[in-house]
Amino acid sequence: MLDRNTSTADQIAELVRQLLAKRGLERAVDHHADLSEAGLSSLDTVNLMLAVEAEFDVKIPERDMTPGNFRSVARIEALVGQLRKIGSTAPRDLRTVQI
Repeated sequence: MLDRNTSTADQIAELVRQLLAKRGLERAVDHHADLSEAGLSSLDTVNLMLAVEAEFDVKIPERDMTPGNFRSVARIEALVGQLRKIGSTAPRDLRTVQI
């Protein structure tokens, strides 16, 4: 788990940095940069989706697993914000149901 005192965007940027580092790409990523142009492969994007779910304790619905939602740190941050808002207002038993 990453440091909880950092912003959501910075936590996501760190997850991206770690994935890039595994591929030998040591670089910082601007929050609005296109992640595929930064070096993230499609497999890295799938791994990023899983890492985001684990890091932020959210379940990303299949309909939201789109390239557009994972194009940049800023887009992922917006998605996490939406999922947290939905998760905090949904009844507890609905948050764990998988459709």
